[in-house]
Amino acid sequence: MLSIGTLSRRTGTKVQTIRYYEEIGLMNEARRTAGGQRRYVEKDLHRLAFIRHSRQLGFSLDSIRELLDLSDNPSQSCAEADSIARRQLRQVEQRIKRLQALKKELKRMVADCQGDSVVECKVLEVLRDHSACLTVRRQLG
Repeated sequence: MLSIGTLSRRTGTKVQTIRYYEEIGLMNEARRTAGGQRRYVEKDLHRLAFIRHSRQLGFSLDSIRELLDLSDNPSQSCAEADSIARRQLRQVEQRIKRLQALKKELKRMVADCQGDSVVECKVLEVLRDHSACLTVRRQLG
């Protein structure tokens, strides 16, 4: 039996996060000692590691819930897990595009800055110019 602190250390997950995962049903409710302390088994450790790794890959809690359901029912087709992963990949690719556009705009802003006085500061000028935001938004759209 593992304490919540041990589970936390072994997975790198904060204690509050473990409690939250229990509260929303991603983790099964822990067994309790007579003193009310949570106790976990190795299966709980593996489930939490799965959740943690999924979060590191950027999966939403809803997607993780779906993946856990598939994992808990191994006779199901893998096609749904593949679909969830492909959806996540598309979202990551979209985020990368947005970040690349932001990087380009920031590089332009910094390159235009001559270190003049604040009155002539290109960084502040660009930030005050809201029409530039619309240009970036269109590039991302």
